[in-house]
Amino acid sequence: MDSFQKKPIITYGLITLNVLIFIAMTLSGGSENPVNLIYWGAKYDPLIVQGEIWRLFTPMFIHIGAEHLALNMLTLYFLGSQLEQLFGKWRFLLIYLVSGIGGNIASFAFSPSISAGASTALFGLFGAYLMLGESFRQVPSIRMIARQFLVLIILNLAFDLFASGIDLYGHLGGLVAGFLVAYVVGVPNLGKIEKLKRIISMIALGLIFIVLLKIGFNTWQYPV
Repeated sequence: MDSFQKKPIITYGLITLNVLIFIAMTLSGGSENPVNLIYWGAKYDPLIVQGEIWRLFTPMFIHIGAEHLALNMLTLYFLGSQLEQLFGKWRFLLIYLVSGIGGNIASFAFSPSISAGASTALFGLFGAYLMLGESFRQVPSIRMIARQFLVLIILNLAFDLFASGIDLYGHLGGLVAGFLVAYVVGVPNLGKIEKLKRIISMIALGLIFIVLLKIGFNTWQYPV
């Protein structure tokens, strides 16, 4: 039982699920076929407006090409293995899923493109590291790791600005959602001083989601 608790089972499970879905997509018409991407649940704004809200959840399990899958799963392995130990299995899973949804909501609000990939959730894991750096800034090792991730985040976002086919808004949305939801779920044995931060983060996360959803629905209801 102790061995089970120490293994990053949730991370392994997420990687396995992503790989299995990619194989199924490849066999059913290709992972780079836009029609097949939409069929499997990619973020496609017109259908979300028509009521397919689940498309704000499913894109984080869909990848466009083998290179996209490999890069994201490698990142998930290294980030997830560490954060799952720090936050605990179910807190980690909640951070991952809420971050992915948050990134897809931001993409829905500001980007008309079809999008998919785990990067919305992965940027949320970056955000969770920043939360740890802020909460434990008195611990030199954690503060140093958080600073390293901050540099990595800045480099990734700078790359997003110049690369085609990258969902910048999805990445930013996932990053902010991950930072806030990490405060909401907290980490084991965190002191009472964090209670106010949790409440503020929960309210902020809810308000951001509501505002972004409203922007998205209004954009497609009254297209520019």
